[in-house]
Amino acid sequence: MTGPDLIDRQLGVHAAALKLRSQRIDIIASNIVNAATPGFKARDMDFRAALDGAANSMRYRVPVQTSLDGNSVELATEQTAFTENAVNYRTSLSFLTGRIQTIMAALKGGE
Repeated sequence: MTGPDLIDRQLGVHAAALKLRSQRIDIIASNIVNAATPGFKARDMDFRAALDGAANSMRYRVPVQTSLDGNSVELATEQTAFTENAVNYRTSLSFLTGRIQTIMAALKGGE
């Protein structure tokens, strides 16, 4: 088994999840920044579909109540999604850090 294959096998889905969570942070942050932009449509990522490799994992949020100017950003929803995603990002990062430390210890011969 080659180096990259071994690394992929050892790190599993968490490396891909970390990248996707980072992208989702950017999407949600954009929604928050545009909360007062008339006509702006809040977007999100279908995380499961993106992780499964679906080409069209981006979607628009369906608001509970669209504002009069057509903006669909609901600040409380975005803040909750941002916080949840940040916690999941940190969890994936912690898992990857632990796996890398384990691999490094194995490469050093258990020192």
